[in-house]
Amino acid sequence: MWIYDESLRESYQALLIISSLLALIFIPDNRNNDLRTDNRLSNEVVSICIRWGLVVAILLLFGYGTKTSSIFSRKLLFSWIFLTPVLTLFVRYLIDVVIARTVLSESNARTAVIAGADTVGQTLARRLTATNKLGLRFEGFFDDRSAERLGDDSQQEFPILGKLADLPAYLREHSPDVIFIAMPMRNISRVSALLDQLHDSTASIYFVPDVFVFDLIQCRTGLINGVPVVALCETPLQGTQAVIKRVSDYVIATLVLLLTSPLLLSIAAGIKLTSKGSVIFKQRRYGLDGREIIVYKFRSMIVSEDSSVVPQATRGDIRITRFGAFLRRYSLDELPQFINVLQGRMSVVGPRPHAVAHNEQYRGLIKGYMVRHKVYPGITGLAQVHGCRGETKSLEDMERRVEYDLRYLRDWSFFLDLRIILKTIGLMFRDDMAY
Repeated sequence: MWIYDESLRESYQALLIISSLLALIFIPDNRNNDLRTDNRLSNEVVSICIRWGLVVAILLLFGYGTKTSSIFSRKLLFSWIFLTPVLTLFVRYLIDVVIARTVLSESNARTAVIAGADTVGQTLARRLTATNKLGLRFEGFFDDRSAERLGDDSQQEFPILGKLADLPAYLREHSPDVIFIAMPMRNISRVSALLDQLHDSTASIYFVPDVFVFDLIQCRTGLINGVPVVALCETPLQGTQAVIKRVSDYVIATLVLLLTSPLLLSIAAGIKLTSKGSVIFKQRRYGLDGREIIVYKFRSMIVSEDSSVVPQATRGDIRITRFGAFLRRYSLDELPQFINVLQGRMSVVGPRPHAVAHNEQYRGLIKGYMVRHKVYPGITGLAQVHGCRGETKSLEDMERRVEYDLRYLRDWSFFLDLRIILKTIGLMFRDDMAY
């Protein structure tokens, strides 16, 4: 049994202070210089709040286990809990301001040139000039092509300083700090020759691979035992992000099933009383990495089809029961899929799983179709909140749905999941595509 004394109180106070400092210093900074991150501030707020919540939970459990949390006033504890993330964001903002006015100021900016003025070079130049957070000042291009081949727009937007052969002389005269080589990978011999000419300098040299020719999914670089690799198609859910995704899935699924348990029993009784057959309809679908899973739904039809050919539900489909039409209208037939989430087969948000028969039909017709299985399938998804649900009457309808699924993989964030969930709740009562 714990005996309260002053030393224990001081130890716990010290632990609170240390935890606040650790949260401020070591909470990972998810900010980056990728200009595609349109919701950087919102993502950072959510990230800090989640991580701070974990710190608070651990400390409160420690206080409860040691019987010391009761010696602090509730006012003090709640003030500490809610003020720390606010102060963390404020200090982060002050750090940004200080860095912007000192380290990243115009006087301290490093100069940069780009060898190669094609699409990759132009894209990189726009990124360099669109933000000062990189601490780089772009001076211009070096390229062997004429202004006519490069196009008038590129020459007007950024200056062409000379041909590739002029770059070594420019280096000796102006001493740029950074050189980006943005030449196509098919010209690797020219890249090697250029590198030989640039070795007699102190400039930092970067090679920018022409990866834009690929359909990129979560493109990023890394090392495997010292060997550099470039990820061209990868899942966005790795490390901490995967943990956040799964924990949020389990929490949401548990809460939904607990809160709707009376409704679930009522729906089950309604199905039994209005039509013959099982209450739960089970169907084979593809899950994470294309592995086959069993998905649950409330039965809304007089048939339970799961063969090599599965006709899609259409508006006024005679297979749909009267009670089933009501369930489908408000998406109540999807509720058992929260059990699939708890089983680890699905996620609350993700690309909707299609019947195995439909997967086999479309995987050979639509480029990147199977890439959508790089994450867990979801009860709702980005495609569904943009009206891509119901019957796919043409190949273009499925292509549009897959396009949204791949966009979800490219842009995934916890905040995006929250927005999709809120939009889904709003659509439950006014979605004309639900039938």
